[in-house]
Amino acid sequence: MTFRSKQTLDAWIEEFQRFGYPLAVKVIPQDGSLGRDTGLVAITMMNAQTVTYIEPDVPGGNTWRITFEARETELRLGSGGALALSTELAMVSTLCAFLETKSHAFAGDDPAEIESPVAAD
Repeated sequence: MTFRSKQTLDAWIEEFQRFGYPLAVKVIPQDGSLGRDTGLVAITMMNAQTVTYIEPDVPGGNTWRITFEARETELRLGSGGALALSTELAMVSTLCAFLETKSHAFAGDDPAEIESPVAAD
């Protein structure tokens, strides 16, 4: 079983949510080449109403990336709404780092050789 299986990713999402992050997250079944799951995690951001997802940056890779799809309308927020959105963005970033860390651990990567997610961007 690869770490990108829906079963594994569902378990990781459940583990992440036990930390108390109030994100609406679900794993999307998605077959890549040869029928293997590719690891697509969708997030519903309440303060942005935009399609957001996290997935490995390349098939078979352990580094994950966040995609924010284009919006059809502009987003206008007051200071409270912007603060709420920044909180959601911090949680999405934390989820991305969590999935990347779990992927590296699953693959048996040496933590000393893993590039910091913050330095990689």
